[in-house]
Amino acid sequence: MQLKLSGRIAGLLCGVAMAGLLPMSASADDTKIITSWDLQTQERTVATIRDAADRFEAANPGFKVEDVHIANDAYKTKLKIAFGANEAPCVFTSWGGGPLREYIKAGNVTNLTPYLQKNKEFADRFLPASFSPAKYDGDVYGLPVMGTSVAVIIYNKAIFEKFDIKPPKTWAELMDVVETLNEHKIAPFALANKAKWPGSMFFVYLADRIGGPDVFQKAADREPGGSFEDPTFIKAGKLLQDLVKAGGFARGYNGLDYDIGGSRRLLYSGRAAMELMGSWEFGSIENENPDFAKNVGFFTFPAVEGGKGDPNNAIGTMGDNYISINSACPYQDKAFELLMYSTDDTAAKLKMEDNKILPIKDAEVEDPYLAEVMDAVAKAPSIQLWYDQELAPSLAEIHKDTTQQLLGLSITPEEAAAKMEAAAKELAGK
Repeated sequence: MQLKLSGRIAGLLCGVAMAGLLPMSASADDTKIITSWDLQTQERTVATIRDAADRFEAANPGFKVEDVHIANDAYKTKLKIAFGANEAPCVFTSWGGGPLREYIKAGNVTNLTPYLQKNKEFADRFLPASFSPAKYDGDVYGLPVMGTSVAVIIYNKAIFEKFDIKPPKTWAELMDVVETLNEHKIAPFALANKAKWPGSMFFVYLADRIGGPDVFQKAADREPGGSFEDPTFIKAGKLLQDLVKAGGFARGYNGLDYDIGGSRRLLYSGRAAMELMGSWEFGSIENENPDFAKNVGFFTFPAVEGGKGDPNNAIGTMGDNYISINSACPYQDKAFELLMYSTDDTAAKLKMEDNKILPIKDAEVEDPYLAEVMDAVAKAPSIQLWYDQELAPSLAEIHKDTTQQLLGLSITPEEAAAKMEAAAKELAGK
């Protein structure tokens, strides 16, 4: 399946350029500069971001948006350093959750609630739940800017058809698929886990399927009875290691780089049949390899036999990325206007062409793949924000470290759980 781009977005691609890091203050010719950082590097996606900036500039003579596009994992470090040095951009994106809350608590982020109250018609377009990862003490500090994304298992339909494989509905069926693929010398899963978060998705889904979402929330919120040493997390680690021992992943998975397409290249070459990844991956595949995209399907993570979690639950977010304003930005009102251009109906339309659905009411989804994603979202009783985004940054790092170690068989599930619980207790005691 291949989308046809409108003439407008196709033309935009020709003018996309990477901007340098510039200060928030006015330039020498009195042009007022608004710097904007994001973590998007796909050419077509960058074009949609630039379109919003161009429309903002046309409506605001004397203002210029300098947009900077940084690879996912490098972005986290650059943004943290920039805030620490008081050199952060006027407008920045994040994943919401724990890391954004840290910036909010430090006084670095503008409260958007007053702006949304003044622009009620604009604000009411969004699905209410989409603001959740960017809320703190009841106020909104970011707008969903990329799309609704949930983790799904993407698979090569040709390989499945060749070996008469049906998308598995249970963990036992998935393990049977793993055995069949290995018999034919095809790696079941492509995984590029150098940055640690891609592999985390397996653990998070297993924990959800085994114990349901409340087990994690109680542990994360330090509620009575909540613990990262709960049997749910230990069993999730054991099943994850069972998958490793069964040959579930292409070799070298803990050293491959997702940001340079390490996992997708395994799919394109036919060396791997599946990938567990956010639904944004289809847009990346279509941008890189439109012919291969015609042969891609997806299914939701299978149920674990005897588990308490609803097999329709999803991990992901209704906003994917959230766009916020640095409280030190000298152009607060204009920065919010840029946020509006970045998430208005025109932006939503262009993002739809880029396989991204802004979480707005009554969105008309014509693309079959996106319609299936939205159907999965609609069926989900719970959408769990990725652990590495929901947790406080220090605890999120330990989660990623222990999950990578579980995948590398260098730690036991009990040891991983104990590390998480000890760190959570220490953090709560501060």
